[in-house]
Amino acid sequence: MYSELTLLRAEIERDIALITDEDSLEQFKLKYLVKKGAIQGFIERLRDVPKEHKPSVGKEINALRSLAENFYDERKTSYDERRKAHVELIDVSLPGRRCTPLGSIHPIQQTLDRCITIFERMGFSVAEGPDVENDYYNFGALNFAPDHPARDMQDTFFVRSEKADDILLRTHTSSVQIRVMKSQKPPIRSIMPGRVYRNETVSARSLAEFHQLEGLYIDRNVTFAELKGTIISFAKEMYGGNSKFRFRPSYFPFTEPSAEVDISCYLCNGKGCRICKYSGWLEICGCGMVHPNVLKNCDIDPEEFSGYAFGFGIERVTLLRTGIDDIRLLYENDVRLLNQFR
Repeated sequence: MYSELTLLRAEIERDIALITDEDSLEQFKLKYLVKKGAIQGFIERLRDVPKEHKPSVGKEINALRSLAENFYDERKTSYDERRKAHVELIDVSLPGRRCTPLGSIHPIQQTLDRCITIFERMGFSVAEGPDVENDYYNFGALNFAPDHPARDMQDTFFVRSEKADDILLRTHTSSVQIRVMKSQKPPIRSIMPGRVYRNETVSARSLAEFHQLEGLYIDRNVTFAELKGTIISFAKEMYGGNSKFRFRPSYFPFTEPSAEVDISCYLCNGKGCRICKYSGWLEICGCGMVHPNVLKNCDIDPEEFSGYAFGFGIERVTLLRTGIDDIRLLYENDVRLLNQFR
């Protein structure tokens, strides 16, 4: 047994030299100091040792146990003190760290908020209406005849309903104009922001679901010159005073006369590029004087009152302001893009 104890001492000393952390220290304890450990095994074998050798063998076993226990206790104390010192370095009075970054307002909403602010300073109020409309508010009251070819200008999402067969997702916020004119008496000066829906192919320039902001002004002796002044004042504040604008004759069933407003291309500075289809201009707005039939449909006398209306897409305005060349990027939730608008 003496030779075995000599080997055990050598093994203990070797394992002591290999201990570098708390995990290896725990393995040392399980190997030598528990009831089924190596040292306890020799204690149980002590009964088989001849009587005359028991004192010397027992003394050697106790020496090995003391060696292992003293080393374990000293190293365990050292690790505990080190851990305690690390904890005490933490100042609990310091404010907590913000692990989760704060979000920001989406660029579409930023543009919408800025547009609303500009028009509110001009004296326009804000009106809202339902996204799900019927044919009357979306088409009929806006001078779209049932077989009018202008209905083909806007591909519509129709909604199945047991109550009516003309329920649809609004294709423009002009439906809110009708609701405002039917609920208020002139003078009316209001803008109508909101989402609209059209069954269109998604591309770099168009979406099936997007945002519009329309405006309406009804009063006595309203002129087209006032419409031009309003649009240009807004556009200069939104796009900068150096931008160039032009009004082109156009057609809309609910306005007469009608026009479309173009701005010089922000990417090529009017020289021509892919985004502006090499024309140097980008359309930003449709507008015109409110058609007399629309006023009649809303019980407003066109002989006494006149007015103008305009509308534009918020996504298109956002592209013009930011220089982004693909409208789809605004809805892909790419953090790298959104972080630029904090």
